[in-house]
Amino acid sequence: MKVHEYQAKVILKEFGVPVPEGSVAASANEARVAATGLGGRAVVKAQVHAGGRGKAGGVKVVSSADEAASFADGLLGTNLVTKQTGPEGVPVGVVLVEEVVDIAKELYLSVTVDGGAKSPVVIASEAGGVEIEEVAASTPEKIVQVHVDPIIGYQPFVGRRVASAIGMDATQARSFTALLGNIVRAMAERDLALVEINPLVITADERLLAADAKIDTDENAHFRHKDNAGLRDPDQEDPLERTANEKGIQYVKLAGDVGCMVNGAGLAMATMDVIQQVGSAPANFLDVGGGGSEEQVAEAFKLIVSDPDVKKVLINVFGGILRCDVVAGGVVSAYKEIDVKVPIVVRMTGTNAEEGGQILRESGIPVTVAADLNEAAAKIAAA
Repeated sequence: MKVHEYQAKVILKEFGVPVPEGSVAASANEARVAATGLGGRAVVKAQVHAGGRGKAGGVKVVSSADEAASFADGLLGTNLVTKQTGPEGVPVGVVLVEEVVDIAKELYLSVTVDGGAKSPVVIASEAGGVEIEEVAASTPEKIVQVHVDPIIGYQPFVGRRVASAIGMDATQARSFTALLGNIVRAMAERDLALVEINPLVITADERLLAADAKIDTDENAHFRHKDNAGLRDPDQEDPLERTANEKGIQYVKLAGDVGCMVNGAGLAMATMDVIQQVGSAPANFLDVGGGGSEEQVAEAFKLIVSDPDVKKVLINVFGGILRCDVVAGGVVSAYKEIDVKVPIVVRMTGTNAEEGGQILRESGIPVTVAADLNEAAAKIAAA
């Protein structure tokens, strides 16, 4: 789950990571008050779950409190469109008003989890202040990766190694080593999936500051981190993803036109791969889970066909704990409640697959039944 920049900086500050002085404003007057407290000159930043805010006009250095109020007023209540949001943009509900930092150098720093290595990995670059994807494409040699041993944990030599690789002197390296240790500790104690600071700045007076911050939390750990779960901003989420989350359905919107309903994340990934292989593209990732009920299946089906981008639907179920007859019953129930105008291909195998097929055949709804996944994908491609 993504959190806003100002929320990320609150977390970092709690763990001893220095951040610029600032406050959040939800109105023009609050922005004026915040800028006044900083002496008038400040940076006003739109708070949205998307990068590229500066290029999209969502960040501005202002020279007075009135200018801060005027800029905030022009942002609040509007949708900010960046290259990461799509043409619809995302709503700006609050702005962050911060002190202007005298920057001597900008660096890139992030810590995330490397699933392949099964350990945290530090990713850093001396080319900060720009998108890391651009650095990777043009000057990949400027990116350093150092893993943190999950058994012994973070050790100072890791910080020194990274600091040396990104051109820090001995004095800067000492501060950086402590800062990086605090970030790794925050990752572990708050169950974070990503901490990204871009830029991490060295100021003219040799201080390190997290001038920007992005944090993703691990939603699987929200049951033991209510403080993390409370940071969710549903207004920043895709409407379909927000609805799915409210109904307990694992759903991610994608760019294709084949709506997918599958049980199990691994099978869902394989299903999307096969769809791609036959020249089509999935419109979503959707996992109804191993223990979904008929009602949950019905809600998942309604969610898929409510997406205007979906032109056809593939249902791929391997019956185990979630029986095929339960899936069939949920699909039939949902179909009778809503107006479905797209072709549906179903492949079911496993527990009660014959019963599920019989429910579909006797329902009278127009579905195409496939014997295996390859046949289902071929029928979807031809639909």
